[in-house]
Formats: sequence, C-alpha cells, structure tokens
Amino acid sequence: MTTGTTMTNTMKAIVHSEYGTSAVLGLGEIDRPTIRKDEVLVRVHAAGLDRGTWHLMMGLPYMVRLGFGLRGPKNPVPGLDVSGTVVAIGEEVTRFSPGDEVFGVGRGSWAEYTAAKESKLARKPAALTFEQAAALPISGLTALQAVRDVAAVTPGQRVLILGASGGVGSYAVQIAKVFGGDVTGVCSAAKGDFVRSLGADRVIDYTDAGWAVGADVDAARYDVIIDMGGNSRISKLRSALTPTGTLVIVGGEEGGKLLGGNQRQLGAVVMSPFVKQRLTGFLSKEVAVDIEELGKMVQTGQLVPSVEQTYPLADAPQAMRHMEDGLVRGKVVITI
Repeated sequence: MTTGTTMTNTMKAIVHSEYGTSAVLGLGEIDRPTIRKDEVLVRVHAAGLDRGTWHLMMGLPYMVRLGFGLRGPKNPVPGLDVSGTVVAIGEEVTRFSPGDEVFGVGRGSWAEYTAAKESKLARKPAALTFEQAAALPISGLTALQAVRDVAAVTPGQRVLILGASGGVGSYAVQIAKVFGGDVTGVCSAAKGDFVRSLGADRVIDYTDAGWAVGADVDAARYDVIIDMGGNSRISKLRSALTPTGTLVIVGGEEGGKLLGGNQRQLGAVVMSPFVKQRLTGFLSKEVAVDIEELGKMVQTGQLVPSVEQTYPLADAPQAMRHMEDGLVRGKVVITI
C-alpha cells in the first residue's frame, strides 16, 4: 500500500449495528478501513445520500440482506456516494496516486475515510465542488444508464419521468433533454417549479388522477416512460405509452417486504414478451467510465447537480429523516 500522509488508525463515522429507521444511526469512533490490492483509501470531504443507502439501513426488501448481512449489516458504516482526496492506494492500482481528488462509489462513505475500488472512481473535475461531486455517482449513474442505455431516448421522443424531483429523477430530466427528448416530469405540485428549472418541457402533479391519459389520448401518449420510484400499476403506465413504447421501471417503494419495488420490475419483464410495448427494469452498474461521463456532462454545462442542503457528519441521521419525509428536491449531501 502506498500512502501520502500520516494517518491515525481510527476515525469518526456514522455506524449502525442493526437494521431499522434513522434512529439506529449514531456517531462513533471505529477503525479506519484497510484497502485491498485494487482499492483506494479516500479521505472523505463529502458523501451523498440516496434511496439505496436507505434500503441498506432498513434491510428492506429482505432480499438485500442476502448480500449485506442476514441479521445485521456486515459493514456498519452506511453511504455509497463519495468525493474526497486519495491518501493511499493498493498495489494493483494504476489510475490514481495519493493527493488526487476523486469521486465515485465507496464502501461506507459516511465517515472520515472510506475504501473504494479503483474501478468505481473517477477524477473530480475542477468545475465541481466536493459537495456537487458527492451528489452525482449513484443517482447520476442510474439516470444516465436508464435514459441512454435502457430507454435509448432519441431526439423528438416524448418522455415521461415519474419521480422527476428526486435524486435520480432530477438527473433523468436533464439527461433526457441532452438526448433530445421532449420531457414531461411528474412530481408534487410544490416541486413543479424545481422540475421546470431542470429543463422539463411540462410538469404534471402526481395527485392528478388522470395524469396517465388526458382528454386527447393520442396526444397524451409517450414513447418512453421512466418510473423512478412510483407505485403506479403497470396497466396504468402501459395506457400512457404508445403502442410500441418503452417502459423502464427503475425502482419503487411499495411491494412486499421480500422483494419490495422489484415486484413491479419482475412483473414488467414477465409481461413484456406478450405485448408490443417494451416493458423492463434494470440495476445500474457502478463503472468508472460512466462516472467520468457524468463529470464531462457537468463540465460542458449539460448537467447540473442539485444539492438542496448539506449536513455535517454528526447530523447524518437528521439528513436521512429529511429524505424519509419526502421533502428533498434533488440531492442531500453530508460534509466531513
């Protein structure tokens, strides 16, 4: 391991030993992580908050516990999004050196230090603050891959994005516009102006029971629907699609405790071969090349990370409660 500074063997971190609500989170002093041959040790400047971290905190749906601990979390430190400075590298790492500023996906980023695979990091563009960079990776990767790779949005297509004001949705609106989509965002009325500021051509209040199909059915149909965590029935979403349109279900907060929102994804995949419409779900990939692409899009002004609020590390449980309450517009970031 190559290091660039003298470090203590312990660090401050948010920890939890059991699954549950934000009440299980607390500030503690624990051992600094050790890194593997292909990993980088990052001194954390900022860490993001996303729905994936919430699911891992809760241990829901239960299927996530198969990989992250049956009775309690294997890694007591939550957090995935990270931006910071490299302080040590594993012997197989070639892309980074101590002192480099990076952003990407870490292994427990709500702490003073985190370990991250070299393959899940990119250099932080100078145009990005550490807070903005920490808001990008998980939500940005999901939005980029959903819009570009799965939905394959092309110029002129009518794109409907459910959950347009959230972490993933706020990026999806912007990225769909980059690819030439005519974008309609679905969100709460209170967040309508925010979604318009992201570039949405129009906004629909999600409480409007008739949002899927308007008076003029043909005019209301969309070539692509990207559902970023809603709970609408697949039949309702299909009625808003063109006869050969594409539905991409990214997530959802409903469903049973075993599979959660994945139930709708599975249902869409099973139904798709029997209809002309393309119905699918996907899991995003944490890869450096796409993290770098997000950075380039920010540098060229195509993408703007929306950091609604920052919290110091000790207030991370409060940040989680803020997200749980559905109050966030864009992203919340924890600063260390």
